[in-house]
Amino acid sequence: MRKNLTGKIILIFATLLVFVFGIFGIPSGVSGTALKAALANRIHLGLDLRGGTHLILQVMVQEAVGATADNDITRIQADLKQDNISGAIPTRPDAAHPEILRVLSVPADKEGAVRSVLEDHYSAQYDISSAADNTFTLTMKPAVVRDIEQRALAQSIETIRDRVDRLGVSEPVIEEYGPGKNQILVELPGVDDPARVKDIIQSTARLEIHEVLGGPFPDEQSALQANGGTLPPDGELMKAFDQSSDAGQYYLLRRTAIVAGSDFRDAQPSVDVNQRPDVTFILTRGGGDRFYQFTSSNIGKSMAIVLDNSVREVATIQGAIRDQGQISGGGFTKDTADNLSLMLRTGALPASIHFLEERTVGPSLGADSIRQGVMAAIAGMLAVMAFMLFYYHGAGINADLALALNLVILLGFMGFTGSTLTLPGIAGVILTIGMGVDSNVLIFERIREELHAGKSPSAAIDQGFGHAWLTIVDTHVTTIVSAAILFLFGTGPVRGFAVTLTFGLLANLFTAVFVSRVIFDAILNRKQRGEAISI
Repeated sequence: MRKNLTGKIILIFATLLVFVFGIFGIPSGVSGTALKAALANRIHLGLDLRGGTHLILQVMVQEAVGATADNDITRIQADLKQDNISGAIPTRPDAAHPEILRVLSVPADKEGAVRSVLEDHYSAQYDISSAADNTFTLTMKPAVVRDIEQRALAQSIETIRDRVDRLGVSEPVIEEYGPGKNQILVELPGVDDPARVKDIIQSTARLEIHEVLGGPFPDEQSALQANGGTLPPDGELMKAFDQSSDAGQYYLLRRTAIVAGSDFRDAQPSVDVNQRPDVTFILTRGGGDRFYQFTSSNIGKSMAIVLDNSVREVATIQGAIRDQGQISGGGFTKDTADNLSLMLRTGALPASIHFLEERTVGPSLGADSIRQGVMAAIAGMLAVMAFMLFYYHGAGINADLALALNLVILLGFMGFTGSTLTLPGIAGVILTIGMGVDSNVLIFERIREELHAGKSPSAAIDQGFGHAWLTIVDTHVTTIVSAAILFLFGTGPVRGFAVTLTFGLLANLFTAVFVSRVIFDAILNRKQRGEAISI
């Protein structure tokens, strides 16, 4: 009985057209150059094929611990003030150990009250101890330190990814490198200005506004002399930015910032009254409220705008300011103003970044990899197709057509999803070709067994596909599970291999089973009942 295959044939051709569109989109022409350009626009090349920059970054997570400790100092000050405890001075005495805080000069009659405040509010984060000299020591618990470090690493990854995305780098790889090492892997395919990308990645862009306690001083010694030889426990010296000289003035600032980091909601490049580049920033609601409270109660005093541990500008507070300000007078060029506003919009890194490794992959290496990978894929595919024709005769044409459609579906999927093709991805394509032929071999050998058992061609094909189906599904599922493990625990190129292999196997289920069966049925429709098939 002849089968009506019209619907199935339409489905196959529709699938073919859809995935051809996925590969090329709508090209500007039909010439080889136009098709090649269309293909390049749809399927992106990874770092190993396109060339680009490979970086390994070390996140200095101790700085994030120090920033948390500084915030806790501010909270301790507020809590002591709220309980009418004066004289006690919370401080962070050792920069090398930011997890340790001390509360100095505790009045003898207030020791119990101070202990009560510290234990009520900070015992969950710190181990608290006291000494005979009326001081308390707060040591951050190891679990708290690890949590801060992990959050700093995660925030650094997200911030760097946001910055790189805004620069328009396509298909970057930004992920943790070496678990437990607080390192980040960054791969940027096809970057045309790696120096700028590096500068933007590594800059912490820590914009802060501090209260000015004294200055300017010509040098650090003068600052110390003006303060009786020692700095206040809650103060720090900071140098003013001077682009033209290594020398510069120093200011004594209150250590804890009024607003900083996540308090900045937006920033845009602008120009000052003299048409020089500067940056205008807008604070969040919470940051704006704190800024308003400080400026309204400190009119006539000075505040400093600090960028990356350098005083950029000192201004006298003329009136209350809520949520908007301007950074000028810092020797900005148009590019530096653009870069600073970008970094503030994407958020400050929680800690500074050190470059451990930098490698540049040239595009010529990528071109060689593409050429060799494509040649390997073509050679492998031609060898397999030739073998199928030689060994299975007419049925080999069936397998070759299904194999070609499998490749079109795989490439079309990559085009639709914007997947990145890497050298391991090409290996996945080659492996998919082998897996696709393996499915055809299982089916064809089963059909041969049924024919040798005396079945008619129609019955042999039915039995061949029916019995081989479970084996094909079993082999594909086990391989897909292995690919899923590679995707979950692998990094960039390994994940690309896993994705390519997985979708190639799914496409193979369609081509090796459905398409091959339709081709066999079409052949049977053209033959007389009981006429032999070429296999």
